[in-house]
Amino acid sequence: MCARSAAAYPPATMCGYSARIMVSPPTTIVRSIRAAARWLRDLVARQFITRNRRLAAGLALITVVTAVAAVYVSEWWFSPGAMILPILAGGLLLWPRALRILFVLAGLGIVYDVAEDKAGAGIVATIVVTAVFADVFARTRGKLGMRGLRGDQMLIELRDRIRAQGTLPELGEGWGSAVVLRPAGGSSFGGDFVVSAFDGKTLEVALVDVSGKGIDAGTRALLLSGAFGGLLGSVPREEFLPACNAYLRRGKTAEGFVTAVHLAVDLASGEYVLASAGHLPAAHYDAASGLWRITRARGIVLGVLGDLSSAPTVSEEGVLRRGDALMLYTDGLVEAPGQDIDAGIDRLLGEAQRLVTTGFRTGAPELVTAMQRAIANSDDCALVLIWHS
Repeated sequence: MCARSAAAYPPATMCGYSARIMVSPPTTIVRSIRAAARWLRDLVARQFITRNRRLAAGLALITVVTAVAAVYVSEWWFSPGAMILPILAGGLLLWPRALRILFVLAGLGIVYDVAEDKAGAGIVATIVVTAVFADVFARTRGKLGMRGLRGDQMLIELRDRIRAQGTLPELGEGWGSAVVLRPAGGSSFGGDFVVSAFDGKTLEVALVDVSGKGIDAGTRALLLSGAFGGLLGSVPREEFLPACNAYLRRGKTAEGFVTAVHLAVDLASGEYVLASAGHLPAAHYDAASGLWRITRARGIVLGVLGDLSSAPTVSEEGVLRRGDALMLYTDGLVEAPGQDIDAGIDRLLGEAQRLVTTGFRTGAPELVTAMQRAIANSDDCALVLIWHS
């Protein structure tokens, strides 16, 4: 039986014994190709797992194609100067290490195009200068840990938050307010900022002036505006400036002084309390006399003394009656080079007299513009007006 089966059946079914099935050579080759393809796919996936590597590979491919196509296809369609575009994109999107690898490939491409007489000195110089700027962009963004325009977007959001903090809330019928902030040099950031808190009855406002101007002071203002804004309304009114001073003293090194003026107004009665920490005196418009007067609030600048509560200070209490107004301002509106600051304050009060006829809300920006033009000062400027109509 078994002998006959051996002749009639293939080895795989002979007498119940298992036999090795012979695999054809083409099937082995296909399996090897598939295994190699899987290995290559996994390798590529591991190498290009991050977005930075994928972008670097794409920009490198564009650079190489541009350099080669300028020689073999058409210099008109593939000019060597087009390598500027991937270099600029790399400066915005790549980490510094990947960008420098792109520089090497671009350099090799430029050398190749110069050797083939497809690129001149002007194109080479332009690409080199572009690469230098791209490297600066990449290193700056590398310090922030951000690529592309995310760092700029973050600054824009911070600027918008500061502006939102400086916007006073609606005070209800019979009350009005205006805030004007103008950083030096047309910058979006400055050393002057406003924070406020309103519980429906009492309005608290703090105008703060950080030493310095423009973007240099703006970085400190970004930090302090959040801290001071959190303190305002969270601590008793008389403890606000000492709490701000304590916050500044927590730092290990002094980074310049900070002045501030704090105003608390009871909107039901019109009573107010002014406290100052080395800031310029606020101005009170008395509708009965039709004149502006300087308030008496005085104090020590923030960050100098360890305990501000023990320093000699003078606060002012008063009442805002119908038609009265209070004006807070920073030295950028009154301090002119080579002139006494008292003369600048007198000029400010003279210009502010026009607010009575033009209206406080519309006149506030005009007042700041007039003072900037009069004293020709490049410092940050800030003005806060609160009136009882």
